[in-house]
Amino acid sequence: MGIALTRYAAALAALFARTTGGWKFGLDTTRALLHSLGDPHERFPSFHIGGTNGKGSTTHTLDALLRAEGMRVGRYTSPHLVDFRERIVVNGAPIPEDAVVDWIARWTPEIERTGATFFEATTCLAFDWFARSALDVAVIEVGLGGRLDATNLITPMVAAVTSIGLEHTEYLGNTLESIAREKSGIFKAGVAAVISDRAPAVRAQMAALARAAGASTVCVVDDERPVSDVLVGPHGTSFTMHEPRATRWLTTPLLGDFQASNTAVALTMLEQAGGAYAAASQAADTNLAAVRVPGRFERRGQYLFDVAHNPDSARVLADLIGRVRPPRPIRALFAVLDDKDWRSMMAHLAPRVDEFVLTIAPSAPAERRWSLDEAVAAAHASGWPSRAEPDFARALDMATSDAATTLVTGSFHTVGDAMARLQIDPLAE
Repeated sequence: MGIALTRYAAALAALFARTTGGWKFGLDTTRALLHSLGDPHERFPSFHIGGTNGKGSTTHTLDALLRAEGMRVGRYTSPHLVDFRERIVVNGAPIPEDAVVDWIARWTPEIERTGATFFEATTCLAFDWFARSALDVAVIEVGLGGRLDATNLITPMVAAVTSIGLEHTEYLGNTLESIAREKSGIFKAGVAAVISDRAPAVRAQMAALARAAGASTVCVVDDERPVSDVLVGPHGTSFTMHEPRATRWLTTPLLGDFQASNTAVALTMLEQAGGAYAAASQAADTNLAAVRVPGRFERRGQYLFDVAHNPDSARVLADLIGRVRPPRPIRALFAVLDDKDWRSMMAHLAPRVDEFVLTIAPSAPAERRWSLDEAVAAAHASGWPSRAEPDFARALDMATSDAATTLVTGSFHTVGDAMARLQIDPLAE
C-alpha cells in the first residue's frame, strides 16, 4: 500500500510540476498530444458546458440524470477538492490510481516533447480514460474561457454556456462582451447551442455568435424554457419550468434561485440531443433527486462546505444561509487567496456568521496566500468578531468547538483541505 501511494504521489508531483502559475491558451499542443494518443476524444459522444457560474452544477445534473437512465457516463471537471482523481470520474468512480500512474509514466516523454501544461495533459488523460471505459456519453466541463480551452477539441452533441461574469480578465478581457466572445467559442458548426444568461444583451450576443459558428440549433433557455415560481428551502430548490408544450414543477436538491436556471440548461441540453437523452430529461421529475455537487452548500453533520471565492458567490452563500437558517452559533473557517476581494466577501457573510476564524489553507500557493494580520485588522475595524490562527488544523478545531454550524468557505483550497483533515470523501454518495 505504501509503495502504491508513493508511486501515485510521485506521478502527481510530475504532473503538477507542469503548473507554471499561468494559463496557456491555444489548442495546438493539446491537439498534438491527443493525436499521439490516437485521438481518443473522437471515440465517445459528449456534452460540453462552459460559463462563469453554473457550469459545475449543470455538469453534475447531466451526469446524474444520464446515469439514472442506465447510461455509463464519464464526467470531467476542475478543480478537485481532495484528490486529483475527482476530476476524472466514470459512473461515480474516480479513475484508479494505477491508471494515473501508468498513463503518466508512459506519456511523460510525449508531454515533455509537446510542452503540454498541467491542464492540457490532464485533459488528454481524461479523454484517453473515457475512450477506454466503454462510455455511453461524457459530460465535459470547460476549464477556463472556452474558445482556446484544452477541452474545446471535442465535437459534442450539444454545447452550452450557462452565464457570463467578469472573471480571469487578464486572459478573457475586461468586459462582459469580450468574455462572452471567448466562452461562446465552444459553439461549433452542426452542433446544437444552448444559452442562458440573465442579461438580454449578453444572451443576444451569444446567440448571434452561435449562429455565426453554424450551430445546428440555437436555444436561448430563458426564451424557450423559462423558469418561474422559484422556492428555495432547506432541502432543495423547486420551480416551474415552462416547456413549449407543457409546464413542469421540478425540484433539485441544489440550493439557490440560480439552480433553477442551471437545471433548465441541463434539461434543454438533453432535449436538444434527442433520443434516449431526451428521455432522461423527461424522467427528471424523479431523477433530479440524485443530483449533488461536492463543496457547493454541502452539509455534512455540523459542517457546511461552500467553495464561494468571490463577492458574488459570497453574497449568494449569505442569502442561502438566511433562507435555510442552519443552527447557530455559526462559526466560519475562512481562508481566501490574496488576489480575491476578501473584504467584500466578509462584508456579505458577516451578518450571517457569529464569528470568523481566519486562517491559511495549506494547499494554497505560497505566492497567493493572504495576510492574516491585515485581514483580522480589517475585520475588527468593521466590527466583525474574528480570530486569526495560521495553523489550519488548530483553526478548524477552533471553528468546530462550541459551534452548532461550522461554515467552511473562501476557496476550493479551504474546503478541500478541511475535507481532507476531516476524512470526508467528496465523491461519497
